[in-house]
Amino acid sequence: MIILGIGNVLQKDDGFGVYAAAYLNENYTFSEEISIINGGVEGINLLNVFMDNDKILILDTIQLDDTPASIYAIPSNELAGYGLNSGGAHEIGVLQCLDMLELHGKEVPEATILGIIPSEITFDIALSDTLIDAFDDYIKVALNHLKKHGITSKEKESIISLDEMIQKTKDPSHSHLAF
Repeated sequence: MIILGIGNVLQKDDGFGVYAAAYLNENYTFSEEISIINGGVEGINLLNVFMDNDKILILDTIQLDDTPASIYAIPSNELAGYGLNSGGAHEIGVLQCLDMLELHGKEVPEATILGIIPSEITFDIALSDTLIDAFDDYIKVALNHLKKHGITSKEKESIISLDEMIQKTKDPSHSHLAF
């Protein structure tokens, strides 16, 4: 199983998926080998991730007409027609990756996007209060998704908070979330 965090931490809520993936990586151990990838804004450059893996959980924001912080789990076979993220290049790339696999007759992985409706997309290294308040629920939904696939999790003794992760991103000596 791959957990793929997508988003731009320089655009406030757009970075939510990256923070969620980093949080899972830093604070949990899993019953099976899981690779957690910071996909950032790589878009189409993530094609190899989709080609080489059969189960992928994509953590990202999605642009739907709904209340900010609403959470959706959308299987890859239903992704067409959803306005993933905020219109940036990275989510177009995710859809293109899936389309390219189909066009080349390759097997499309069992992928699910765990999307959350953003509250604010603006230039800022932060998250809106709305998404900060929803963060724990989002993490629980992600862990439940993994559990449905037979992967259990255990919280580590020493927890790095969401706020600490955001502060690391702002620190020039930590130019990216490493995982």
